[in-house]
Amino acid sequence: MSNPLLSEIEDIAKRARSASLSIGNSSTKEKNDALEAIALGIESNRKLLKEENQKDLANAEKNGLSEAMIDRLRLTHERIDGMVKGLRQLIELPDPVGAILESKIRPNGLKISKVRVPIGVIGIIYESRPNVTIDCAGLCLKSGNASILRGGKEAIHSNQAMASIITEALKGSSLANDAVQLIPTTEREALNHLLTMDDYVHCIIPRGGEGLIRFVAENSKVPVIKHYKGVCNLFVDAISDLKMAEEIAVSSKCGRPGVCNAIENLVVESSIAEEFLPRLAKQLTDKGCELIVDETAGSILEDYPTRPASEKDFAEEFLDLRLSIKVVNSLDDAIAFINAYGSGHSESIITSNKQRAEIFLNAVDASSVYWNASTRFTDGFEFGLGAEIGISTDRLHARGPMGLEELCTYKYQITGNGQWK
Repeated sequence: MSNPLLSEIEDIAKRARSASLSIGNSSTKEKNDALEAIALGIESNRKLLKEENQKDLANAEKNGLSEAMIDRLRLTHERIDGMVKGLRQLIELPDPVGAILESKIRPNGLKISKVRVPIGVIGIIYESRPNVTIDCAGLCLKSGNASILRGGKEAIHSNQAMASIITEALKGSSLANDAVQLIPTTEREALNHLLTMDDYVHCIIPRGGEGLIRFVAENSKVPVIKHYKGVCNLFVDAISDLKMAEEIAVSSKCGRPGVCNAIENLVVESSIAEEFLPRLAKQLTDKGCELIVDETAGSILEDYPTRPASEKDFAEEFLDLRLSIKVVNSLDDAIAFINAYGSGHSESIITSNKQRAEIFLNAVDASSVYWNASTRFTDGFEFGLGAEIGISTDRLHARGPMGLEELCTYKYQITGNGQWK
């Protein structure tokens, strides 16, 4: 008996594969023209985007989503501006396709060149951030890849509106219309089918909660690039500017607590804890942040509302206004704690001592490590990548924010003059 949904997903995958063979050989100008058309489409359809996003926001409130999750879902004018800016930044970036990574002539006269090429078809699976639809479509187009987008039910109206804008832009361009496709249903069965399409899809990138990412990684026949969660740590060293540390800690937790580069653990050196923690705690509690503390921090903050931290708390991605606090006795203890409980995403040290900073930067095992800056900068746009397809904590192929070059692989081109064996 035939399965209509399986047939539909297979048809989408086949059309994406066909489109990838075409777009992989498109010129830089053709790709940039399509990106500009999408940017113009977004600018001229702001009213539509806001109206459709409002439907998603209303459903989110009705279904009791947290304020942090609703914030991820919300399309403000500033975020729409950011999507347009990201597309136009992509236009200005060099085309990664065709770059010669290495070239050599062998003793037998063969010229062997290692050339950057698109991956092919990339499936992006994401949840409640509708701007991902535009960011990922743009990155895939510029890097010569076809994309299959599968958003979450929370953002279905926003995603469909954006997909319609992309489709119209592609119809007016020289690129294949099927270069970007949105799976029209959020049924889990559709995702299950997509994960089996290894004949047509070459890479899956999941973006969302740990449960979704683990499901994809455990059930996909297609290679997956991922990060399970963003348990980011901020360490305040004994030798540091406490005013700077205070500002960075508050903004890194409370600015947008529902994103993966917000801090979840604050690690403080014991010799400054009594001076630093009370002044920080006042700011955090005034902003509604729950403080989850180890025994030492709890005794220092006895005048503030706190709850005791467990081992599980230190390894949890809260994505909310909650912060775990750990007091340590040394830089080595801080590094050991972060390597034990961090997720390999982004970690930061606040210190005035260069030598101690360098020890931290070299010893902490994460895709991005910072000195005197917020972990919130782990972002493709902030890194000058023109947005990002995702953040990888894997060790193979890509690590950290993934931009255009990370969406490419390579092949060898060999030129001879009659050699044989």
